[in-house]
Amino acid sequence: MSISVGIGYDSHRFVEGRKLLLGGVEIPHEKGLAGHSDADVLTHAVIDAVLGAAGLDDIGAIFPDSDDAWKDADSIGLLRTVVGMLRGPIHNIDVTVICEQPRLGPHRTAIVHQLSQVTSARVNVKATTNEGMGWIGRGEGIACMAVASVDLD
Repeated sequence: MSISVGIGYDSHRFVEGRKLLLGGVEIPHEKGLAGHSDADVLTHAVIDAVLGAAGLDDIGAIFPDSDDAWKDADSIGLLRTVVGMLRGPIHNIDVTVICEQPRLGPHRTAIVHQLSQVTSARVNVKATTNEGMGWIGRGEGIACMAVASVDLD
């Protein structure tokens, strides 16, 4: 068994008129996130972590925002595509979402369930604030970090 680890990061700003999706789960909030796809910042970070662990290109190279094929794409569908590219299983995914609002505690179980179903991996999702500092602290958007371990055999 040859285990490799990858790190992913993504951030998106809030905009009016879009739904907020995190980990494939719709979160009630007055704003959504801007992006070429559905702007699911959590799933995008997970995709990059998995791709990094597998030694593959990043999300922007595989699903470029310059290609209209990915306009409004379902990020969970993109994650399914990435899982299908792997030679071995994903063992673990650990995610930290950074935002002031909305509170993610009530949605954590649904997010973990969704990501576990798609990846067949053990998934942990945590949330924190930026303590009022910077663009995240001002409530302008959400950032997310993820780590994934993948068996390369």
